Amino acid sequence: MSDQERLAVVSGAIRCFPDFPLQGINFRDITPVLKDPSAFNAAIDLFENHLRTNYPKIDLIAGLDSRGFLFGPSLAQRLGIGFVLIRKKGKLPGPTESVSYSLEYGKAELEIQSDAVDPGQKVVIIDDLLATGGTMSAACELMSRIKAEILDCLVLIELTSLKGADKLRPYRVHSLLQYD
Repeated sequence: MSDQERLAVVSGAIRCFPDFPLQGINFRDITPVLKDPSAFNAAIDLFENHLRTNYPKIDLIAGLDSRGFLFGPSLAQRLGIGFVLIRKKGKLPGPTESVSYSLEYGKAELEIQSDAVDPGQKVVIIDDLLATGGTMSAACELMSRIKAEILDCLVLIELTSLKGADKLRPYRVHSLLQYD
């Protein structure tokens, strides 16, 4: 199957729910991708092809809480590398590094275990959705603080009208699907 065919399978599995959770928002639902092994495998294939084409060496995949945990471990297994968790504050045992960031209506914090990534390791960060870029930007800041080399930020869906990728510069963003 070609990458275009894989992308069509993934795109065909995404559902749109207008006016959810608020009037005027088109919610892009990824749960059918998770339910359909063909769509899920196509998504992992596309991520894997992108990474193998662009990066000769990757040490770790870092997944964002919580949907990055759905795609990241499968991708890491395909690449024969490790997977690490970036979680909401208070969810990881042992010493952690944390970063706080602003949300639309408040603040949040992300954490990683202090020994999860060695300085200089080459890391790819993955999540399901890039909207305003706040959470992914915080993850990049966290990885920078622990001196990881961020190769790429992968997402299944990018909401381009919210310009989250602009907020992530100079880091690269690779999205499988883009919507306004």
